[in-house]
Amino acid sequence: MTELLHPTRDEIDLSAVLHALSDPVRLSMVRYLATAPDERSCRSFDVPVTKSTCTHHFKVLREAGVIRQRPEGTSRMNTLREEDLEARFPGLLDSILAAAAV
Repeated sequence: MTELLHPTRDEIDLSAVLHALSDPVRLSMVRYLATAPDERSCRSFDVPVTKSTCTHHFKVLREAGVIRQRPEGTSRMNTLREEDLEARFPGLLDSILAAAAV
C-alpha cells in the first residue's frame, strides 16, 4: 500500500477544511469520528454511498487535513485531527459540529 500524504499542521488551509466539511456525507463521517473513542476503519462508517464514493470522501477529508489515515493490513484506519484543527483554527471544528447537531 502506498504512503498516504497528509498536510502538516501549518499546511492545513481554511478553505480546504470548509470545502471538505460542506458535504453532508463527509460531515457525517467527521461527526462519527468526533464521538468515536478510537480510530475507525473505513468499513465502520454507515454512509449512503458506494465504496468508491466513500473512498473519495476520505481522500478529500485527508487532503484537507481534517482526518489522518494509516494503513492496517488491507484497511485504512481513520482519526480526526482535532488537535491540529484546534491549533490552526481555534473553535472552528467545535462550532461546525455543534451547528450540524441542530
